[in-house]
Amino acid sequence: MSFVSSSLRLFDPVKLKSIHSIFFNTVRHKWNFTHLELPDRMSRSFRREIEWPEKYTIKPLNNRHLAGRDPVSGRVVVKGLGGGIKQKYHWVNLKRFGPTGEHDPPRIDRVLEILDCGCRTSKVALVGCGTELKYIIATVNMKPGDLLVTSGYIPRIPVNPNEGDAYPLGALSKGTKVHCIEKIPGKGAHYIMTAGSTATILRQVDDRVIIQLPTKLQVSLSKYCMASIGQISNANHFKEHIGSPNRNRELGNRPRSGLWQRKTGRFGRKIKPPPPLKIITEKAPKKFEKINLELGCLF
Repeated sequence: MSFVSSSLRLFDPVKLKSIHSIFFNTVRHKWNFTHLELPDRMSRSFRREIEWPEKYTIKPLNNRHLAGRDPVSGRVVVKGLGGGIKQKYHWVNLKRFGPTGEHDPPRIDRVLEILDCGCRTSKVALVGCGTELKYIIATVNMKPGDLLVTSGYIPRIPVNPNEGDAYPLGALSKGTKVHCIEKIPGKGAHYIMTAGSTATILRQVDDRVIIQLPTKLQVSLSKYCMASIGQISNANHFKEHIGSPNRNRELGNRPRSGLWQRKTGRFGRKIKPPPPLKIITEKAPKKFEKINLELGCLF
């Protein structure tokens, strides 16, 4: 006679395997927080740790250089990072929203100042609308005094925007150069935020707009995703000559071991096919199944 009834099932092998896989992946990726859906200003970085205030401010923020070390344990996590010169961080507002009504006037911001930020490759622009001030990523030809238009309305005929304006992808025509593109509507810019980069609108299929990134990857996004017009400033950033190892250390790069050798091209060039189209959709939150434990009668 069995003391435990057959209805006593404390551990389901299938559910136990899924729980074990979740725990193993969490432990294995304990240094990589990019797979978690964190807020915009909570992304994990081992280069610097920024002192975030409670509310948005245009005041330059202090940051602590981590030099590739974990801020809690102090252990080296990323080996290619060094100390570098301490820089102030300018909090860039990646969300640009405008009125969505057909007869509502668009939001108009005036560029007040364009300045360099030591914590990013591109320049930032201080813009204001009424009593609100914020930083945005500057474009190539942006200068103080320019007026930037932001609208969330999608008309029947594509608009003719100027450099620095922000519109939904569905309101722009084919071949428009855009940057600071949202991945999910309302979440803020996700694509194209580095110096000199830009994406191109290829075509529109139903409610989806297909864009081509600088890596030749084609991405299908919702037509309601906001995007800024033009090319990002500091386009010659990749042409800057470092000049000396000391300058490279000032930029926050730790020297290599000496075993690394540059590829000479003697063995030819590997030709790879372009990557396939990637469709971006908003994923629904995962719902965990409820596990019921039943105890049977012992007699």
